[in-house]
Amino acid sequence: MGSKGLRVVVGMLALCFAVLMAHAQEKIKVSGLITTRTGETIIVRTNERGVVTVVLDDDTKVQQPRGLIGVRKRSMSAAVLIPGLRVSVDGTSQDATHILAKSITFDRNDLQTAEMIQAGLTPTGEKVATNQQNIATNAQDIKANQKDIATNQQNISANQQATAANQAAIDANAVETSKRFSALSEYDTKGQLDVRFASGSAKISTEDQAALKKLAEDAVKQTGYIIQVKGFADSSGNAAMNQKLSMERAQNVIAFLIQDCNVPVRHVIAPGAMGEAAPVASNETAAGRAENRRVEVKVLLNRGISGS
Repeated sequence: MGSKGLRVVVGMLALCFAVLMAHAQEKIKVSGLITTRTGETIIVRTNERGVVTVVLDDDTKVQQPRGLIGVRKRSMSAAVLIPGLRVSVDGTSQDATHILAKSITFDRNDLQTAEMIQAGLTPTGEKVATNQQNIATNAQDIKANQKDIATNQQNISANQQATAANQAAIDANAVETSKRFSALSEYDTKGQLDVRFASGSAKISTEDQAALKKLAEDAVKQTGYIIQVKGFADSSGNAAMNQKLSMERAQNVIAFLIQDCNVPVRHVIAPGAMGEAAPVASNETAAGRAENRRVEVKVLLNRGISGS
């Protein structure tokens, strides 16, 4: 082959390589539901491409739109990317089923729903409790004011209508929750630790700091591990204060894992603050309340990776 023919072949090869590289770096945007989180990747079920693997790196931005039109965005930690969360992914296509994420955005309401799923709650739980309190109040009014039974009966009827409407909302949310639960993959727990706190405190004890370091050392030996962090509080004080306190406890544990145990932020998921939910002991005793002032830390491995 002459030098001219060789140049032609080289030119064609360079053109093919450029086309392949351009295809490999194709910009892409998909939306869907996170079904699995495995370390530095998330699995998203989309309408556009079916199931895709989204790869996170140090440049991936996780954002939550703010304001009425969502132009402004709040930067978030990758720890919020939990199974059950609906997300929109902008990135580049690595192949037919893999996307390198440049940015991932999600709605605050979808995050709250995903957190409730993780906590074993439903989005209408507080509404049901409020409605039950209203019914109980009306029942007491009926007994205390026998002369005004007709008026109270109207109130009861109104509450019954509200209960029926609330039940319809519960049923609708139950369907959505069931769909999201069915999309979640099963995990094996490879390590577990409960970090305990003094009343009203979010400070991690020296003993628990040592235990967290040991847990992290064992975790990094696993391939595709994730560390799940959930914060809880006892029933002392009001619910709003306990919600905030459980969040501070979870955030302090996450910060310790990242800063002192060298756990990459991409390997941490935080379903959120659970407040007084899911007590492990009775809040009627001091010992029980001490058990409930905790942060649950679990090292999880998807069964598809662990081979279970």
